[in-house]
Amino acid sequence: MLPRQVLGPLLAGMLCSTSACCSRHRTADTGASSSPPASGVSPTDPAAASADENGTPVYEEGAKAPRVALGGGKAAHELPTLPGSHGHIGAIGWEVPVHKSADPLSPVLGYLRAGAVISASDKPVGNKDCTGGWFAVAPFGFVCVAPGAATTDLSNEVLRAIPRGPDLDETLPYMYGIARHPGPIYATLPTREQAAAAEPGLDKRIKDWLDLDDHNGASFRADYWLRWKNEPNVPTPAQLWEQRANLDVPWYLADGRVAPGNLSGLVKDKNAVVVGQMKRHNGFGFLDTAVFEGRRYAISTDLLVLPVDRLRPIEGSSFHGYEIPKDIDFPFAIVRARTAYAYAMEKGKLVKKKQLQRREAIKLTGKQNFFHGVLHFETADGLWLADREVSRLDPAKRMPAWGKNGERWIDVNITKQVLVAYEGTQAVFATLVSTGEAGLGDPEKTKSTKRGIFRIDRKYISTTMDSDVVGEEFELRDIPYVQYFEGGYALHAAYWHDDFGTPRSHGCINLSPEDARRLFFWTEPKLPPGWHSVRRPLTGSVVFVHP
Repeated sequence: MLPRQVLGPLLAGMLCSTSACCSRHRTADTGASSSPPASGVSPTDPAAASADENGTPVYEEGAKAPRVALGGGKAAHELPTLPGSHGHIGAIGWEVPVHKSADPLSPVLGYLRAGAVISASDKPVGNKDCTGGWFAVAPFGFVCVAPGAATTDLSNEVLRAIPRGPDLDETLPYMYGIARHPGPIYATLPTREQAAAAEPGLDKRIKDWLDLDDHNGASFRADYWLRWKNEPNVPTPAQLWEQRANLDVPWYLADGRVAPGNLSGLVKDKNAVVVGQMKRHNGFGFLDTAVFEGRRYAISTDLLVLPVDRLRPIEGSSFHGYEIPKDIDFPFAIVRARTAYAYAMEKGKLVKKKQLQRREAIKLTGKQNFFHGVLHFETADGLWLADREVSRLDPAKRMPAWGKNGERWIDVNITKQVLVAYEGTQAVFATLVSTGEAGLGDPEKTKSTKRGIFRIDRKYISTTMDSDVVGEEFELRDIPYVQYFEGGYALHAAYWHDDFGTPRSHGCINLSPEDARRLFFWTEPKLPPGWHSVRRPLTGSVVFVHP
């Protein structure tokens, strides 16, 4: 696996203790007690933030619409400013912590990812254990300016090299690929001779890849790797290879250069070409692609280089859930099975009347009956749906205290594989999920989802999840829209499968990418624009997971 850069003693690894734990994030937040802000400094924009009962700053969107609505659509991109300041800082470390006060031992409120530029105070407000001084940042908090962490010099090469932040307008924030074949991870764009030395039999393998016409071949979604580019007449992969073409080579990788910053922590030698190995089924997020000597390479979020001929492009599921009551209202069912039918009862027998679309929502009357020992639900048009093939959704029978208090909260039913989002007592959204593949097993011993009442305490636009358990090894980088609610258990997008409605995770609650995006910006805590993650223990949205 690829270790992330660690910013001294501020960050520590958070490990999964059992095979049922679905993930681990590469950095953990410190829970140390806080000290007050520096005298005379207000890091909070009154229009954007307030504080909770513990005095922890909280970003609020106020009267503005959510950055991404439950109905989808484009994201709002307005960045908060720091009143009375014209300064900015940029993140040049992989993950740069935002602290509650100008003290490295104060609680971490969130992280900036490399490349982020946000509003900051014009001058440092303190220098405790920080070489370049602490700067107040918008909408709240403090960041230490130090080598390899953050800078006020916006011409810094790391900031210039990263072409864009996560694309929140689209379902997935980055391009994604799953490794079809093991192979090298490069620090730079290798010459064809260097690639051949690192990949024995390269010429034959490329020829085989160019000749294949299925989803393992060069013709499968070659356009996918052109995201964010405006190039209408790009040669085919075969033409590029034959011509030894160079196309869109970024300045920081030209002439054998290695990307600045060593964001991955893997580049130990500036002359290194190969710095790691991808394993089959590893997943990666990418910011860009470039063609060098006829071969297209994908550039990862930490500016490493992977050949696309070893990757399968991943667009993720197109499925998303339903707004209530806009799209449909209770009672209704969502088709869970891949093959499902609506039945009529004729002369004591169930007769198939029509095949249902997978994951469609169907209005019900509320009536139900057992036919041949199987529970069925009556549809609005008088047909019957089998409980084995669909999940019936009804409003909560007993409204919990947090609902009565008007909080936003999430209800997850493991047996039905459904999630319902509530604003107070009003259900507003419903969808299918994939919980732990062991169903209602013991989360301490099996791959099942932990049940109980939790609160979302950490959110990341994307993070890496992996497992070192023998026989269960995996590594999936830049998993999008992750919302941790208990240790390593989280709600998150799954870009690698389309089986929502079926248990299949290692314990987390898998969502379709679009559902994950919508819910991420709907729940508390709110992520300040420009930040990559936010931390707010004890006061995030409730997640109620039950059988």
